[in-house]
This record gives sequence, C-alpha cells and structure tokens, in this order.
Amino acid sequence: MQKEEKDTAGVESLMTKVYDPPENFKAQAWVNDDSPYKKADEDFEGFWAEAAEQNVTWFKKWDKVLDDSNPPFFKWFTGGKLNISYNCIDRHLATPRKNKAAIIWESETGATRTITYQEMYYEVCRFANVLKNLGLKKGDIATIYLPMVPELAIAMLACCRIGVIHSVVFAGFSSGALQDRIEDSNSKLLITCDGNFRRGKPLAMKINADEAMKNCPTIENCIVVKYNGMDIQMQDGRDHWWGEIIADAKPECEPEHMDAEDILFILYTSGTTGKPKGVVHTTGGYLTGVALTHKWVFDAKEEDTYWCSADIGWVTGHSYILYGPLANGATSVMYDGSPDYPERNRWWSMVEKYRVNIFYTAPTAIRAFMKWGPQWPEKHDMSSLRLLGTVGEPINPEAWLWYYKHIGGERCPIVDTWWQTETGMIMVTPLPGYTPLKPGSATKAFPGVHVDIFKDEETERPQAKTKGRLAITKPWPAMLRTLYNDDQRYIDTYWSRWGGKAYIAGDGAFFDDDGYLWVPGRIDDVMNVAGHRLSTMELESALVAHEAVAEAAVVGKTDEFKGQIPVAFVILKDGFDPSDELEGDLKKFVRTKIGPIATPAAVRFTRDLPKTRSGKIMRRLLRDLEEGKPPGDVTTLRDPTIVDEISEIVKAHPTGSK
Repeated sequence: MQKEEKDTAGVESLMTKVYDPPENFKAQAWVNDDSPYKKADEDFEGFWAEAAEQNVTWFKKWDKVLDDSNPPFFKWFTGGKLNISYNCIDRHLATPRKNKAAIIWESETGATRTITYQEMYYEVCRFANVLKNLGLKKGDIATIYLPMVPELAIAMLACCRIGVIHSVVFAGFSSGALQDRIEDSNSKLLITCDGNFRRGKPLAMKINADEAMKNCPTIENCIVVKYNGMDIQMQDGRDHWWGEIIADAKPECEPEHMDAEDILFILYTSGTTGKPKGVVHTTGGYLTGVALTHKWVFDAKEEDTYWCSADIGWVTGHSYILYGPLANGATSVMYDGSPDYPERNRWWSMVEKYRVNIFYTAPTAIRAFMKWGPQWPEKHDMSSLRLLGTVGEPINPEAWLWYYKHIGGERCPIVDTWWQTETGMIMVTPLPGYTPLKPGSATKAFPGVHVDIFKDEETERPQAKTKGRLAITKPWPAMLRTLYNDDQRYIDTYWSRWGGKAYIAGDGAFFDDDGYLWVPGRIDDVMNVAGHRLSTMELESALVAHEAVAEAAVVGKTDEFKGQIPVAFVILKDGFDPSDELEGDLKKFVRTKIGPIATPAAVRFTRDLPKTRSGKIMRRLLRDLEEGKPPGDVTTLRDPTIVDEISEIVKAHPTGSK
C-alpha cells in the first residue's frame, strides 16, 4: 500500500492518507504481523478455543467450542464452567498483581480512591454475602442505578460471583426509564445512591428510584450508597444503607461455578423510543471476547494505566472499563464527572496526574475539545500516552487528525473501533502494531470476526466505495444470545434479512479500494435526495472541516419535490458568530466538498445539540423538530432545554426546496 504524498485540505485526501504503525510500537506489540488473521481463517473454532484457553481460567473445560445447531440461538463453550468474578479478581491474587491498583477512581469534586486487586476481592466478597443474606440466588436479577462510583464495579462483580444477573441502568436516565427496565426484568433488588454531582451541583437519584419503585412491586430491597450527602427518604424494611449493611459481612465468598451459557447481564438499548430491548449476554463467550480484544486492540501491557472515559451504564463501560481490563489484570481509571469541570483541561490533568498510557473516548468528546482549542491539552505533560482509541460513532477525518496531533503528539496510533451493545466486544478495529491507519476508517474486522457488506435484500457485496448494509456472517463468542423474554423480537430485529444467514448490524458501510471498512452511520442516517443516497456523516464531516465549525449534525427533512433535503445544525467555534454570510459560506463549502446535491437547505446555528448524557447526538429529535412533530420525552437528554431553543430557531426560519 502506497502512502498518499499529496496533502491537501480536501476530505478525500484525508480519507486516503495512510499512517503506518511506529516502528518502536510495532516491535513490542502483542500483534505485529498477519498471523492471527491467518490462524482464524484456517481454523475458526480453533482460534477461539485458543483464545479461551489463554485468556480465561476455567473450572471445567468446555465440551464443544461452538454449537450452531439451532441458529440464530448460537452457544459457545458449552459444558464449560467458570466465574467472571474469579477471573477478574481471584486469579490475580497469587501473583504480584494482588497489590496492584485494579481501579483508580476520581470524582469531579476531587475525591479519589485507589482499590488494589486484594482490596477488591474483600469488597466484592462482602457485598456478595450481602446479596446472599437478602435472599438473592443464582438467576435472580438485580438492577444497578449508580453513577461512576467504585460501588458500581463492586456490585457488578459481586453479582457475577454468586450468579445474580445484573441490569445496569445509566445514572442519567429518568425514573420512567428506570421503571421500564425494572418492570421488564422483574428485578428483585435495586442498588442506587442518595445523589450524584454534575458540574458541581448535586443531583437526586434516590428520589428518582423511589418514584420508579412505586410501580415496581418485584423490588424487595433497595441498597443505597451515601455519595453526595443530600437528604433522602429511607423506607423501613426495604431500604438499606450500603455502608451499614456491608459492615459485618464476611470478606470471603466462594464463587459460583457458572455454565458458559448462563446469563451474565442484561443491558437495555433504544430506551428513548418504544419498548427498550433487553440485550442478553452470557458468561464464557463474552469474557473470552472482551479479554482478547482488550489485550490486542489496546496492546495492553502489565505496566499500563488504562482509561476508558465511557460510563459503565453503557456496554463500553461493561466491556472495556470493567470486565476486559480486570480479566487482564490491568489498572483501569474511572472518572465520575464532566470533561470540562471545573476547567476544560480536566481530562488532560488526569492523564498527567495518573500517567495514563492508553486513552479511549468518543468522537463527540473529541469534537468538543476541538471547539475549545488545543491550548487546554497543551497545559499538560501527556507524554505518557502511547495509544488512543475512539468508540461510539464514526469519527470524521478532521477530528481524527486533531486527536492524533494535539492529544497523541503525532506518535500514538489511534484504534477507531466499531461494535455495538449487541456484539459485546469490538468487531472492527486496527491492531495498532500491525494495521496501517486511515483517518475515519475502523479499518478491518478483528481476527475471527466475519464482517461483510450486502445489498439491501441480497447477500451480494456492492462494488468498492458503494454503500450497502453491514452484516456479520458468522457467530462470534461475545454475541448477544437473545432479547430478554422476547426471542421473536430478537429474530425479527437481527436475523430477519438475508434468510437469517447473517446478523443485521443496522449500519450502512462500504469498503474502499484497499478493503478498508468505512461506517458512515446508521441506515436511518442515510438521506435520499432527488434519488441520490447521501450519508449524514459525509455532510457532517465536510462541515466540520470548515474553520468556523466545532460540531455539526445533519438530518434529512421530507420534501415533496426532492424526497428529502439536508438540514444542518451547527455549533461554532469560539470567535465565530452566526450570520447569513457564514450560512452561505458553509453551504458553498459543502457544495464544493461533496457536490451540489449535498448543499444544505438550511444551516441552523445553535449553542448545543440534543445529546444523551453519554454524548450521543439524538438526530431523531432534530428530524422531528424539522418535520413539525412533537419531540416526545426529552428527559434522557443532557440538556433538555436545548430542544425548545432549537424548536424556536426552526419556527423562525422554515426550510423548503431552493
């Protein structure tokens, strides 16, 4: 593969320039050649069996690697017995890791706590005994509604230890969203806290929990962590303070021998529209997948301090803050707070403070940092960083390059990862010691993962650079097994296309001439403008390439002449002000970058975009506002008031074909 020597400001040149792994990084990497890919291709089941043997401790080895006799209800490592809590804690205690930090925690208030593997063992065992004393047993379900505090990790590992299924609900969700998830799972226990902090202000959580529990008769007990000290109501007989109930619990608890296919956790997705889907993940295959991907994708070494900035309320936190890192004996950083509190250098001060080596975050955050400017990371010594990662949504090439230059110092490979709640583990990614990087591309499937692109209704790959639907054509160990109590919805949602021969990812994608995978976004984020299919991500990437734009979201609005017309919502960088002249300049800029068909019908300047508390842009809400539809429930947004502000902007300047 030849490097692109011509370096212009065009998006196309950014997407074709190649960055080879640094020689010093390649020399020490876990993977620095194509042998894992060859091994997986030659012996698919043997590859995953070796991964399970080398990365997981089993009480009893499996009888069969993959049971594909009843698709799409695949099973992995059937007959095998293990315990994830044991794998994440106990097996490290006979090694020097027992005194190593398992978790380094910091709150935005400045509070800190470091928990070694030995200390984690005692804390997890105590809480596991608390759960037993409350009558919970293998197969029962506990809902965990906590911010990013150490007790969240302890509770999850304690559930694993005794076979209780956990359902973590993001701390930013409303009481209604919490109620929906408790009701669907018939949870017996709720674990929450008095309240949280956000940008220095106390936020109530127990009040939300109380409201949800009014309509959840299956909840028998509620354990409450004392965190922000706010006054709350405690119901006698049901509510228990964490500190009190754990005080006399024994610090030893034998781990339950779990079957590889026993349910580990339920994690609900798509809660903002319709009934939430309870994605079910099991034990042996999931741990095998997240342990191997954490080790190889992040090139994690014994001495590394690793920080994934996600929230454990999402699958990224499950897989790559807790289970993958701790299974590998890593030191994992947890932060509870905003990236810009009290100043916009908060994250970078933590990178310097803890000498973070590996940093994994979302493109949304990176674009916010771009808006704030490079002066904030420049305040800190970030020479400890040796690898960067992105997750959650496609990253535009401009943001990739900013991240590479201003955070990684042009020395750190970037692993741009594609995966989902449903996949459980990273599916498409560079291996940083082997894969040449292209800004904006997740590159190629992880070894042992089979990803392809099909036409809408045909299992035929489109030509290079022609978009189709992303499909996964073979089962993988960490895959979801079903949707909780809804096998038919599982089949309909993920296996109903292509005769059930492949998993439907729901994303549009294409391969370039070098076989690199590009995932512009969800199929729903593809517009049909006068018969032309345009990705919203392509327009957003073009807009963000303009010197004035910090972040952009594009949606397609229904139009009687063109089918749909693009409408852009733009956040400007500091120092730029909205104007008709700037709107015209941005339209011309997009027209030049992509073509006349992509010219936005309108550019809306806004101070923010409707985002969940995890940073995901809710383009559906923007589309509804443009269409004049009521936006519905906005309580899950980081800033619900932005919806009314944007609504007024839309009403004041209606769009139409031009």
